[in-house]
Amino acid sequence: MLLNIEPNMKDFDAFYEALIESHRELTTEQSHEMNAKLVLLLANHIGSIDILRDAMRRARVDTVGAGLTALESEN
Repeated sequence: MLLNIEPNMKDFDAFYEALIESHRELTTEQSHEMNAKLVLLLANHIGSIDILRDAMRRARVDTVGAGLTALESEN
């Protein structure tokens, strides 16, 4: 199974609104903690380390720019 990077959500706006609402009234620390827990819950749902590594690599490259990352060198 490959990471699906094509649009796959029917209502991006509803997701964004729910995500923002879930962070309402949290401190920055609580918000970071909630994000970490959300990532772990979704990672468990996905269940494939190969897909998760691909997602982490793509997110990192999009964040820090092109170039070899530690996650790329593992594959």
